[in-house]
Amino acid sequence: MVTFRNMVAFVAVVEQGSFSKAGRELRVSTAVVSARVARLEEEIGVRLLNRTTRQVSPTEEALKYYEDCTKILEAVALSEERLSTAKQSPKGSLKVTAPVVFGRRHIAPMIPRFADLYPELQLQLRLSDRIEDLVGDKLDVAIRIGHLPSSTLMARKLADSRRTFVAAPSYLEENGAPRHPTELLNHNCLLLRFPGSTQFQWQYAEEGILKTLAVDGRFDSDNGDVLRQWALAGEGIALAHRWEVNEDIQAGRLIPILLDTPPMPVPISAVYAQGSHMPSRSRLFIDYLSNLFKDGIPD
Repeated sequence: MVTFRNMVAFVAVVEQGSFSKAGRELRVSTAVVSARVARLEEEIGVRLLNRTTRQVSPTEEALKYYEDCTKILEAVALSEERLSTAKQSPKGSLKVTAPVVFGRRHIAPMIPRFADLYPELQLQLRLSDRIEDLVGDKLDVAIRIGHLPSSTLMARKLADSRRTFVAAPSYLEENGAPRHPTELLNHNCLLLRFPGSTQFQWQYAEEGILKTLAVDGRFDSDNGDVLRQWALAGEGIALAHRWEVNEDIQAGRLIPILLDTPPMPVPISAVYAQGSHMPSRSRLFIDYLSNLFKDGIPD
């Protein structure tokens, strides 16, 4: 009879593309994964994987079997979730993704505290400034900063992230401090480039009215911490989250500017895949974050 863990090993190899990566995903050795898949092939009498020294790929027969396996494993996971919800003791793996700097500063420190509440959970945190595919990458929760585009995903707002315009004293001494946001058009703005962006727009509030500037600059990056480093080096003006630069402001390394017309805050949200049943591990994690940030994001 096909054993459950052999089926899990086979699915992991197909999804990860190698025995070693599947072993890391399952937290067992490569040899154990290989042995489990071999036993599965022996039990069902079908070769499932083509093995070479460089890669592993599923056979034609294996592709349909993989689809059946994933449905079985999802059904089993759903059943276990329903039982664990009743006991309020979630089990399994909780996979979370978050932006690099925010994840390192605000999500990573709370992971052990959350894990202490639910000792049967395994926590995986992936830090990336790219927009991860929750369904394709089998992620449970994504923390995202900014206004969310329309999608089939569900989202829960956790807090607003306050922002500020900042520059190093050396930059302001050489170039002068803008007295109105429109003067940013004459400055070197340090720009955050994100997938799909066609221009750089900074928004600010003036007398209760939202206004937008299409700013420009010599440097751009897809990482906010890189922009902070450039700002510290006196290369230009950055639009930063308060929690990114508050220590630098307190130490005098960066100067907040245009305080009467601040940039608009942006939401921080927990995003998850839509479905008829939200796993208790995801719901409990999002509830924990919501309570943690109920008074806002610490500067």
